[in-house]
Amino acid sequence: MPALGQTNTAPPTIGPKDLADAGAAWVARHPIPEPEWPGYARIVTSPYTLHFDPSPEHEYVWGIGMEWQRPDNWMFGLVYFSNSFGQPSTYLYGGQRYYNFLGRPKFFLQWTAGVLYGYVDEYEDKVPFNYDGFSPGVVLSAGWQFDRNWSAQLNLLGNAGLMLQISYDLR
Repeated sequence: MPALGQTNTAPPTIGPKDLADAGAAWVARHPIPEPEWPGYARIVTSPYTLHFDPSPEHEYVWGIGMEWQRPDNWMFGLVYFSNSFGQPSTYLYGGQRYYNFLGRPKFFLQWTAGVLYGYVDEYEDKVPFNYDGFSPGVVLSAGWQFDRNWSAQLNLLGNAGLMLQISYDLR
């Protein structure tokens, strides 16, 4: 006990519990913001393609990919597929989806445009403006949203054919 007129000058004792409480209080005052990802991802697959002008050269066409759908209906995606001649190919694109077309809530139209890669060697002339396997691509689509997650659409592949696409929205 200090003598009369003297003060205790010893520093206060701080233990691990005090430090933990101070840390928790600081975190409560400074929360880490949740990342804001406007939109959602979509998994796409294309199990069937109908060629307008079938050829014995044509092979089974399939595709799988991912899209990012923004709230303003703009979308971006990448699809890996086997083209009509069995060559591994990709399509990197952006586009837009229009919901509630013709007053039908589940009916949508969509367009995408981007870069196509994969038509090489003897098949370079099968897509327009091809340079070393790279060419521009445009796909027009009409589809139906079955529920919150599942949809199907028909993709018009220029004058070559129609591709069935099935999609699952990750929301």
